[in-house]
Amino acid sequence: MRRTRRPRVLLCQPCWSVVAQSELTAALTYQTQAILSLLSSWDYKFVLMNKMDDLNLHYRFLNWRRRIREIREVRAFRYQERFKHILVDGDTLSYHGNSGEVGCYVASRPLTKDSNYFEVSIVDSGVRGTIAVGLVPQYYSLDHQPGWLPDSVAYHADDGKLYNGRAKGRQFGSKCNSGDRIGCGIEPVSFDVQTAQIFFTKNGKRVGSTIMPMSPDGLFPAVGMHSLGEEVRLHLNAELGREDDSVMMVDSYEDEWGRLHDVRVCGTLLEYLGKGKSIVDVGLAQARHPLSTRSHYFEVEIVDPGEKCYIALGLARKDYPKNRHPGWSRGSVAYHADDGKIFHGSGVGDPFGPRCYKGDIMGCGIMFPRDYILDSEGDSDDSCDTVILSPTARAVRNVRNVMYLHQEGEEEEEEEEEEEDGEEIEPEHEGRKVVVFFTRNGKIIGKKDAVVPSGGFFPTIGMLSCGEKVKVDLHPLSG
Repeated sequence: MRRTRRPRVLLCQPCWSVVAQSELTAALTYQTQAILSLLSSWDYKFVLMNKMDDLNLHYRFLNWRRRIREIREVRAFRYQERFKHILVDGDTLSYHGNSGEVGCYVASRPLTKDSNYFEVSIVDSGVRGTIAVGLVPQYYSLDHQPGWLPDSVAYHADDGKLYNGRAKGRQFGSKCNSGDRIGCGIEPVSFDVQTAQIFFTKNGKRVGSTIMPMSPDGLFPAVGMHSLGEEVRLHLNAELGREDDSVMMVDSYEDEWGRLHDVRVCGTLLEYLGKGKSIVDVGLAQARHPLSTRSHYFEVEIVDPGEKCYIALGLARKDYPKNRHPGWSRGSVAYHADDGKIFHGSGVGDPFGPRCYKGDIMGCGIMFPRDYILDSEGDSDDSCDTVILSPTARAVRNVRNVMYLHQEGEEEEEEEEEEEDGEEIEPEHEGRKVVVFFTRNGKIIGKKDAVVPSGGFFPTIGMLSCGEKVKVDLHPLSG
């Protein structure tokens, strides 16, 4: 193999200077190229190393972002409300399935030490009122009511029983209806010992408690429904004992009623609970106090006419039969919404006004004589001479003060007739004649003379077909 000799500079002879110069130039050129080549290779390796580091960092950054996205997706899936056969509209839950299908809702997050209580307000108990409120594990089966499966517990509104991990419950509290609030919570100390002491409330008052193991992922608020028409409102951030004022308000509405038969009270709402199959299945609601010169008028708004709209509004004596529609028996007078007739102590009515439907407001009042004084009122009737309509009575803004509607001429004519007949005016109110008037959507549609029974005329409402609901205002006028 032949070796390649590197050029070298020869300076032995002066005559060789030209040759030496050429060789020297060639040698320098070769060395310069070699040095530049070496430097170039170093720069390339350095740049390549930097680029590799940047690329590795870029891939690490992409993996980091992907990992964060995956964690967020897992957490989003984990903390997501779950429901089946339930229609969710904000904080309102309503049953959305067939009667044989269980509807179940599970909240997105479990109860914690800082948020250990929630409540459910029953807006409508539906056909059977099969509403359950309780706590379940995170991945509870949505085909079963809360409390039916292991590691779950629930208070059921239809029977007042507590179901604790089995389909057979034990008697726990009272039944719950529309307007009631069911609460469920975990005692704060339970989160430190991993044994859940669970308590339930009804309308802000404790019903009872039970103990069960704490699930590793926590216990999640759950609501179950099982019949048509059921609707509730969910309060996940409720606090125990915070709504005492509203409870007192509901109780005060209940105190306004002296008699209730097959009728349920929910604030100002009355709901028919009877069978509605025959004329004796009347649901009756009678006010605790009779109409007087201080409170001479009341109203009813038809919220749901039910199957037949057999709704009657009128006045009746205090001991009126509970299974008779107002107006059918002695000592009563009433305006019936289904046929627009007036019934006055008889089962046969007379044509009186138009029929009433959903959304219509029916009113009833008494036009008292000016000398009409109840023993309980004393001499304070003068305060009632001027009556101002309440702003909240939206449909009665056109109703005038008709408490003293008789003109002086009419009073004189009545006195002359009574004198001619030989009748004396009794000083007491019992047996006195008054004029009962009825209104529809704020307009007077008719009047009827009636004799006030002993004890006075009490506002009375009757219902006779399934699904009927009315909203009552016993004091639509304020003065």
